This record gives sequence, C-alpha cells and structure tokens, in this order.
Amino acid sequence: MLFFLRMRWLWIVATIFAFLAMAGSYLLTAEPTYVASTQLVIFPQVNSTEAQRAFAEDAFIEGQLEIARSSDVIGGTVRALDLDSDPDFVDWKPSLLDKAKDWLLSAQTDTQDAAGVGTGETPPRPRTEEERLHDLAIATLQSMMDIRRIGSSTIIEISAAASSPQKAVAIADTLARQYIQKNIAMKADASRQYSDWLEKFLREQQRGLADASSALNTFNSNPRDQFKLAELQSATDARRTLYESTLTQLTEAKQRITYPVSDATIVSRATLPLSKARPRSTLITAFAGAVGLGVGLALAMIRHASDRRIVRPQQIADAGGVSIVTLLARSKQNRDGHPARFLGAGTASSNTAAYPVIPGMAELSATIVGLRRKRRVIIGIVAVDPGSGASTIACELAVLSSISGADTLLIDAAAQKSSLSKAIAPHSSTGLIDVLDNGELIQTAALPLTPTLKFLPLGKVEAVTPAVRLSSRRTQLSFAELKKEFDAIFVDISAFSTSPDANAIAPELDGVLVVTSHGRTSIDDTVRVIDTMRNVGAEILGVIINHAPKRIES
Repeated sequence: MLFFLRMRWLWIVATIFAFLAMAGSYLLTAEPTYVASTQLVIFPQVNSTEAQRAFAEDAFIEGQLEIARSSDVIGGTVRALDLDSDPDFVDWKPSLLDKAKDWLLSAQTDTQDAAGVGTGETPPRPRTEEERLHDLAIATLQSMMDIRRIGSSTIIEISAAASSPQKAVAIADTLARQYIQKNIAMKADASRQYSDWLEKFLREQQRGLADASSALNTFNSNPRDQFKLAELQSATDARRTLYESTLTQLTEAKQRITYPVSDATIVSRATLPLSKARPRSTLITAFAGAVGLGVGLALAMIRHASDRRIVRPQQIADAGGVSIVTLLARSKQNRDGHPARFLGAGTASSNTAAYPVIPGMAELSATIVGLRRKRRVIIGIVAVDPGSGASTIACELAVLSSISGADTLLIDAAAQKSSLSKAIAPHSSTGLIDVLDNGELIQTAALPLTPTLKFLPLGKVEAVTPAVRLSSRRTQLSFAELKKEFDAIFVDISAFSTSPDANAIAPELDGVLVVTSHGRTSIDDTVRVIDTMRNVGAEILGVIINHAPKRIES
C-alpha cells in the first residue's frame, strides 16, 4: 500500500484538487441563500381530562402547523409582499422531470376533456397569466419555507429562505402575521356561525318561554290542581333559565366576533441573518475533498492495475525471466533534465576519481566484476527506447571498471546517435569504422582517457552501420584479439526501437545489458526486446531500470 501511494500520489492529489476546484467554482458562482426564523407560542384551546390533555394539545398544535402551511397563508404572504412579480419566485425554469410531468398531466386533461364533450360537462376556465404567476410564486415559496414545532413545547418556528437577508426576514414575519390573521378569521367565522345558531335557538326558546308563561297564567286564573300548578311553574322557570343562558352565550359569541383573539402570538420576530445558510462552504468543501479522495483512489487503482510501464524490478524480473535487475536513481547532475558530462579525451586519472557516479552504479559495477570472472568480457549496452541513458551508463561502467584497475575499452557503436563520440572525442579523425577496414588503426583510433581506460569513437558512418559489419565477421577487428589486450570491453549500441543493430551485434558479444527508463518504458516492449535478442543467440545478462526516483531506489 505504501508503494502504491508513493507511485500514484499525484493522481490522488490531482483528483482532490480537481474536485476542490469544482466546489470552489460552485461556491463562487452560486447565489447565496439566507434563512430567517420567527417564533410563535400557541395556546391550545382544549377541554379534556388531565390524562387526555397531552394528546389533545399535540393534535391541536399539529392542526395549527397545517393551517400555517395552507395555501391561504402562503397566498396572503405572496400578495402582501408582491412576490408574484419577484424574479426570484417567478423566473423558474422547469426541469426535464417537471416537463415530463406537465406533459402527462396535459395529456390526461385532454383525455378527460374529450370524454367530457360527450357527457355535456363544462370545460374548466383557462387560467390567466396573473393566476399562473401567483400559483408559481406560491409553489416556490412553499419550497423555500419550513414550519416546525420546537421539541414538545407549544412554540412553533416559521423559517423562510431568500436571496437577501432583508427579504428572508420580511417573508418570515409576514408568514407569521398571515397565519395569525388566518387563525383569527377562522375563529371569527366559527363564532359567527355559532352566533347565528344561537340566535335561532334563542328565538325558539323565547317562543317556548312565552307559551309556558301563558299556560301558567291561564291556570292561575282558575287553579283546580295544585300539582299541575307546580308542574307548570317548574316548566316556566326551566324555560326562563335556558333562555337567559342562551342569551348570555349569544352575547359572548358576538363579542368574539367583534374582537376575536388568536390562538398564537409572536414571541420572537425574525432578525437579520449574519451569514448565508446555503451553500454551506465548509460542508461542500469537506464533501468535495472526501469525494475527490475516493475518486482519486479509484482512478489511481485503475491506473496502477492497467499501467504496463516499468516501476518495480520484480515486474521485469518475472515477465522477462532475468535474474539481475538493477535500479539506477536520478543523480544531481541529470535530475534537472540535462545529462551528466562525459569525460573528455586526455582527462587525468585524478579527475576520473571525481567523475559523478549515478546512484546505484556502484552495485551494478560490482555485478559486472562478478560477470567478468565468468569470462563475460565484452558487454553490450542497449536501450529499449531512445533517451533511456544507455550511453551514460556505458561510460559510467567503463570509468568504474578502469578505476578498479582493469584495462577497459569503451566502444561507441551507436550509429543512430553517437552521444559518446560527440561528447568525448568530437574532433577525432579515425574511429570504429576505420578500424573495421584496417585493424592496425586500433592503436591510434583508441583514445587513452586514463592509464587504464581507452575510448574507440564511432567514426564516419556511411551506408552500413558498424554493428551490422561486425556481425558479418568479415572485418579487420576481432573481439577475440581485443580480449587479449583488455580486461573489460563495453559497447554502446543504438536503441532497439530505432535500429536493428542490437540484433546484429548481440550474438558477437559475451552478454547484453538492456536499459529501460523508470515509469516510461513499457514492460511489453522490454520483454519483446529480451525475447528477440535471445532468439538470435544473445545472452541477456540483466536489465537496468534507469531514472528511478530516489525513494524507489532506496
């Protein structure tokens, strides 16, 4: 897991930054929303036993909440604040889902209209533009408001959202006032209906009282039965008591109509919000970071699983069947993109010791010394692709071999790009091309760089490259003779992907080191190079993974 994070941290970080950038752009462009709240206390008007009082109060308050959410309250707020002309409430564009719903509803309405034509039903009156805007403003306000009961108390909170703090405060307070007005109107209407009924009932009682009084007076004028007199007197008193009670209730009902009292009152008016409620910057930023982290990990895992570039020695060791895989880290001299300077012709041995060594090269040089004991004297260095640093590695190996005391020859056979010849002996008049025609020129063509190191430049290439000519074994240069004079010979060969020289000269060498570039060279290309050279009879001594990060090399 640690290796995975080291290799793919850039993917994860880049994805997180991308999501954070999207969240930041949304926060910068999104219109802020402010929320203001007004609190009211409700006085439940319930008459029940103590055991049933709590349930009755809950039912009463739930009913009041529904009244506050009613279209009458919201419509009154829209009219009071003229919201049906406010762009925030009427400039609403329906989504695709809303359009689909409207289309289905219109299709259903058309079907019903067609059916109603045959039955003689009157089609509904089409809505005017003012009615449509009013209904749209009501629907928008319903989605921007919230009414809730605070805990189990009798206090309710009306919240309203708007694009400005002042508008949010105005909407919240107006909703509360409209609710109180609606409550008062409902109680007044109920009292009016009750008063009308009481008036009818009072007239009936008045007639009954008059009849009872008349019967009593008639009986008093000629009393014959005292029991009948007492009965009539009792009926008359009962009628009078009921009449007086009804008259008292009618008076109270008319008072409630004249001066009705609401079941709720405002205890806390809305105040200007100090900060926006939406979008929530902290929450959106945290969510974007979390989603970016998850998506980044997923993308990094997909990339890691599908990546066929060389990043670990074990990859090429298993795929290519090689036992020696060496990592070379980027040195300070080539980390900025510029290759390390080659030795110049005639450099003294004291300066050779100060030649910059690529990290990991000492271990590779020790491996080469071990191979030399197995008579692997002539070693070719070939890169899979150009720019992998094969020429630099060949030069480093030659320098380290000469420092160890071995007589070393460095040969530049890279006809496609003779970096060694241009850097070490740019003005040389003879080279490998000339030695192939005249073997005796080796003494003058091989330039001494140190007492134990000589360099054979490429020379002027014409039609056929020196690697192809060496494979014909018809030249004046013999590797067998060179082995007698030198303890180690390193041959720089053109990159495999740009020239067939590696296939031509590899069988003539004691072994070949294949150079790849960390994070750039494909595993498939490297295996193809190894298999191709094995098929022509070359011995693959090992693979070098160059340009590896320092942390990977360690």
